[in-house]
Amino acid sequence: MKQRPRIYYTDAQQALMWERWRKGESLQQIAQLFDRNHSSIQRILAETGGIQPAKRHRASAALTLAEREEISRCIVTGFSLRSIAYRLGRAPSTVSREIAQNGGPEHYRAVQADQSAWANACRPKPCKLVSNRQLASIVATKLKSWWSPQQIAGWLKRTYSANEEYQVSHETIYQSLYIQARGALKMELQAHLRRTRAMRRSRHFMMKGDGRGKIKDAVSISDRPATVEDRAVPGHWEGDLLCGNLSSQIATLAERQSRYVMLLKIDRKDSETVINALIKHAATLPHELYKSLTWERGAEMHEHRRFTVATDIKIYFCDPQSPR
Repeated sequence: MKQRPRIYYTDAQQALMWERWRKGESLQQIAQLFDRNHSSIQRILAETGGIQPAKRHRASAALTLAEREEISRCIVTGFSLRSIAYRLGRAPSTVSREIAQNGGPEHYRAVQADQSAWANACRPKPCKLVSNRQLASIVATKLKSWWSPQQIAGWLKRTYSANEEYQVSHETIYQSLYIQARGALKMELQAHLRRTRAMRRSRHFMMKGDGRGKIKDAVSISDRPATVEDRAVPGHWEGDLLCGNLSSQIATLAERQSRYVMLLKIDRKDSETVINALIKHAATLPHELYKSLTWERGAEMHEHRRFTVATDIKIYFCDPQSPR
């Protein structure tokens, strides 16, 4: 069986790839840009769990390739170390160390010296969860208890408010889970996240995926009456569907004026089940206390017109990729 040749992408192509991934495009959409199969894109993105690695850069005080070429020419010309340092505006010790570390005056080559410096440059500092194993153990325990990274980060900040060594951001926790090269948290803990996936996805994808933003005959939130916006009149609600682990769903309903919140247990997250539950719940409230409902553009609201017909309650939808 003939083995297919490995596909390589240039730095510019990979930069475009990551840009489109952050914007929420699918693997298939990105692959179409390069006329490739989506598996070749997934191979690159999956190496770091869908999180773009930080671009390496030189320290501001490091010698540049142009300076190393000047050193090489000055050595051939016979300049002294102090003369070379003066021409570059560098300390003599810097020039002396540079030449000594790269074969001495007889063997110094600018390009080789520059490549060696780049290869030996310091990598990003170790992840806090790697250097503080006790903190990593606390985070792992909370994840096993089905805490989200945001909840863990907030709890650590309150519990260890006087000790920053035991505080970590939720983004660091996500990166430690998805970038296994860090060696901080085991991959098995990904199964305890609210959304289990092989690669991290951006918020843009979450709002575009699963039919979001494609609700037919949706009335935009910008068309809500002014009385709804200024919270002057009761009876206008905002809702959302929260999906947890093990196929558990809860619909949240918050009244805008009083901030009163009600929770509805939903058996499934398909549109028919969610709309039926909302219709049943609407019947328990007087119409004066339930005049409108604002919701995210989730797939669970595809049958929103049936809700309006059954309850005479208007539904408004958040604009795609904008806050409510």
